[in-house]
Amino acid sequence: MEAAVKQIPWLDEKHPNYERWKRAREISIERGKFVRSIISKVRKCQNLKILDIGSGEGGTSEVLSEDNFVTSFDMNKIRLLRQQNSFSNFNLLCGSSSSLPFKNNSLDLIILQDVLEHLDNREELINNIYNLLNNNGMIYLSTPNKFSVINIIADPHWGVPLASLLKRESVRKYFLNYFRKSEMNRKDIAELLSLKNIYELFVDKFEVQLFIRHSVNELFKGNKGIVWSNFHLKLLHILKKVKLDKVITKLANDRIGFINRFFTPTFYMILKVNKSI
Repeated sequence: MEAAVKQIPWLDEKHPNYERWKRAREISIERGKFVRSIISKVRKCQNLKILDIGSGEGGTSEVLSEDNFVTSFDMNKIRLLRQQNSFSNFNLLCGSSSSLPFKNNSLDLIILQDVLEHLDNREELINNIYNLLNNNGMIYLSTPNKFSVINIIADPHWGVPLASLLKRESVRKYFLNYFRKSEMNRKDIAELLSLKNIYELFVDKFEVQLFIRHSVNELFKGNKGIVWSNFHLKLLHILKKVKLDKVITKLANDRIGFINRFFTPTFYMILKVNKSI
């Protein structure tokens, strides 16, 4: 086990992203509370059958399992073992997102928290999810914005300029090949999506609702479950110091417009099943 752990980039203390990933692990419960705060705006978050795909450290599964039946699903056995050691209120299941062992119409809610950008089978997954959700089912989705000026300056996964604009193979060819050769064979390299990309993927089967205003309000109120990279934390500090937080809060909205297309760094959404289509 120890040898396997040493080979995992996000547990390697020498990795350039170690502190960022460590912070994300430390706030996993706070992230879960933030997820619940959005879900609760749409539906009472109780007695739901929930699937958390790509559950990571398990914080969101733990928070939601307080009042719901939750399955934590991840392809990484090390992550699931860490969850098993930390939590005990939900089911653990290891597997691939391309093969989800659930019955059609059996789930109320599926969590896709910072997962979609890592997958290369997005359309197939969405079709599968649509079938698994019941008539009142929905998805919680969060994913970084490909065209956000903030992410173009410092990509949320690598911390370097312009990487957010690249496709997966270009990241491998032009970035990993020169700067992170040890990660060349990673299968989960992020390829970010734009707001237009997301709508094209979901609009035929789901009603899409943004929750950007809520996330901005929570961010400036001090919610610790939203940002964790050095760049974003420093930017947040600067915005507060120059008192731009009130201006940004007023500008924040849940519309498909210029601000959300090109400034909002992360999209937070609820996608409601539309089985009438």
